[in-house]
Amino acid sequence: MTEGVLRPDANAGRVALVTGGGTGIGRGAALALAASGARVAVCGRRGELLDETRVAVEAGGGECLAVPCDIREPEQVEALVAAVIDRFGAIDVLVANAGGQFAAPAEEISGKGWRAVERLNLEANWDLTSRVATESMIPSRGGLIVFVGFSPRRGIPTFAHACATRAALENLASSLALEWSRYGIRSVCLSCGPIETEGLASYGPDSLEESRRTVPLGRLGTAGEVGETVAFLASPGGAFITGTTILVDGGVDAWGLAEPPPVPER
Repeated sequence: MTEGVLRPDANAGRVALVTGGGTGIGRGAALALAASGARVAVCGRRGELLDETRVAVEAGGGECLAVPCDIREPEQVEALVAAVIDRFGAIDVLVANAGGQFAAPAEEISGKGWRAVERLNLEANWDLTSRVATESMIPSRGGLIVFVGFSPRRGIPTFAHACATRAALENLASSLALEWSRYGIRSVCLSCGPIETEGLASYGPDSLEESRRTVPLGRLGTAGEVGETVAFLASPGGAFITGTTILVDGGVDAWGLAEPPPVPER
């Protein structure tokens, strides 16, 4: 089994579904969950990247199902959940990691652009979460839902649409934790600071260094570090954690944006 920071049987017997599992935080979560004993399903829009994750899990001795899926499409979500339950019998952990956004000044975000970000980050995540809950977690009286948010947990210039939807996920996590606690379901949000992924690098050649300078610890986080946090939350060690937002950000939220404000136009 691929080495992780938890015992290799910490999540034995659990089944985890990770969206956006082909790269970055999603792949990190899938590998950490598998290394701690969970059987894992990954989904995303790029099948070749999902296969790379599956091969990595299996190379470490784990079991992984890779299902191409665009979670914005309800019929694909229905097929995804059915495939995972058919293969593994249940879904005990949902890591709702899929999301996306683009950088733009607020005044240039069109209604179409806003709706595209909202549809993926919020609506699609809710559609998947509600289906997993009703088809597996509620009947089995247990489970963990992990949403992925942003740090700093406040407005970020050129990401008004993304910040609004990620903040909504924080409140969705706490609401579900309250309502579904009667079914033994826990729900949390991980607000991640700058994580060294291809997604962060895609914002430009200087994006990694600019992001690093905002982190009090002086470095970017890794997808593996976020993944190990997810694996801990799924394990018995995290069994009393629910209804909250957990910062995995190297101190970014405590420090703020750490950059000067724009010069007022007169």
